[in-house]
Amino acid sequence: MFVINFILVIVSVLVAVLYFTMFERKLMSYIQLRKGPNKVGFLGLFTPLADALKLLFKSMGLVLNSNELFFYISPVFSVIFLFLVWSLFPFLSSNNLFWYGFILFMCISSVNVYCILGSGWGSNSKYCLLGAVRGLAQVVSYEILFVFISFFPLCFQGTYFLFSFIQINYFYGLWLFPLFFLWVVSCIAETNRSPFDFSEGESELVSGFNTEYGAMEFACLFLGEYGQIIFISCLGIVLYYPFNYVLVNLFLGLILAISFIWFRSTFPRFRYDLLMELAWCFGLIFVLVFFFYLFGDVI
Repeated sequence: MFVINFILVIVSVLVAVLYFTMFERKLMSYIQLRKGPNKVGFLGLFTPLADALKLLFKSMGLVLNSNELFFYISPVFSVIFLFLVWSLFPFLSSNNLFWYGFILFMCISSVNVYCILGSGWGSNSKYCLLGAVRGLAQVVSYEILFVFISFFPLCFQGTYFLFSFIQINYFYGLWLFPLFFLWVVSCIAETNRSPFDFSEGESELVSGFNTEYGAMEFACLFLGEYGQIIFISCLGIVLYYPFNYVLVNLFLGLILAISFIWFRSTFPRFRYDLLMELAWCFGLIFVLVFFFYLFGDVI
């Protein structure tokens, strides 16, 4: 039964990523007062399928003097890690296999940064390597903030079992809303999205760590990035504002994922020093003060 559920999750994630990318292009086009993709099929609904077929049939190239092993396996592992974290999402009670699901998610999320580092270093390109180093420093900085923010709902629930959040259905209201806002900011930095897209800064690094990629390697990196955005948005709803119905959590998670598109279309790119200052000098201090405010009597 678990294998069938896992296959259904994989197919659902692939379809969701395909049409989320189309929705992003469509929404950004309306924000920029243009039509966007509307030629392939009715209202452009087949555009994601056409893009996927184009990437599937393109020939895979190899950069001269690149490290072939890291160049090829890094995008593949980004997709593998994506499917692993989606297997932890509390769809059904059969996820009882993962009593420490959130701890396992944090482990997979921490290892995922090596895909960025392997892609940039294996490409043997200065632009790719600079993008990978930027992404590594950014993810490591906000990973600490991410863990501290996640500590609060886990303490209130008293468990690492994600399905219990839906079963207990504890609504925090405005108590943890400042932390939920910081969660969204740290998620944007974790996924290297605008305005924190320093690992892919087009105006500075061409396309960052994925400059030399094309065909299916680029599709794997693309799938890993957007699949992680959808997952981390749905996980934020489950942790902070869960409902008894899985579809409601997924719907609210998609709404939160749409906010990533809105941020990309609205805000200019942050300065790198301000990004690090936001994590270490503001975010971490605020979370620690909030922690002692809530749990000071217990300590």
